[in-house]
Amino acid sequence: MSQSKSKFSLRKQVGRGKKIAGMTTTIAGGMRTAQRIGAFREPPRETLPRYIQTFCRKMAGSFGVKIVQVEPVPQYHGLWVSNHVSWMDIPVVGTVSPAFFLSKAEIGDWPIFGKLVHAAGTVFIKRGSGDVGSVTTQIASFLNEGFSVIFFPEATTTDGKKVKRIHGTLLQAAIDADVPIQPLVLCYVNQDGTLSEALPYYGKLTMKDSIKRVLDSKNVTAYVLPLEPLDPNGCSKSELTNELQKRMQEGLTELHSRVLSTSPNA
Repeated sequence: MSQSKSKFSLRKQVGRGKKIAGMTTTIAGGMRTAQRIGAFREPPRETLPRYIQTFCRKMAGSFGVKIVQVEPVPQYHGLWVSNHVSWMDIPVVGTVSPAFFLSKAEIGDWPIFGKLVHAAGTVFIKRGSGDVGSVTTQIASFLNEGFSVIFFPEATTTDGKKVKRIHGTLLQAAIDADVPIQPLVLCYVNQDGTLSEALPYYGKLTMKDSIKRVLDSKNVTAYVLPLEPLDPNGCSKSELTNELQKRMQEGLTELHSRVLSTSPNA
């Protein structure tokens, strides 16, 4: 190996090491805070959002990702939705939104991570024979208690250039609970104003390789743009789905026009 390649490899390893150390410190701090506020016993959902937002901002920062609200994100109660580009979306959205995340019930049993997810007040969905209706009922019940929920209606990640077809089944929860639907759109941008290719996690990319890409990335900014909320009153699930699809695609196009130096499809 040449001397220049050796130096490059060393710099890369040092860079990864710093980010991993930052992530570990953030997790340890989150565990201490959760212990202090009693979140491991019973998550105090009324006061949790501000702790979650701080933790998520630090977690994104430990990976070198800066979060910018293109417009101030309202802290309203409702059913929140966002386009889905990467696993990094979770700390990004968690930084700007007061909503709690959805998770499969079994993730709560994972070591360390499962404890943190539980302490964060995550809504654990108990799936029964693929019964989406029961999931919608659980979400509506949570919304009726006054707590917001967020999910990714594309149900998969993308390259971040457009919004895939969204699945509107869970929007029924907003109708049942009579709460607004609050959409967000986000994108990851390099220092030169181009869309990041390191942050998207989609296609055949493995989680291991995705984490390596993020660890090796530099100066990436996550831009978030809140969109006009949808009022579910008098609307069918199908009508809400179609309107949300239109609004999110137009919103992502607007976000790109405001933060990118060139079109993402150029």
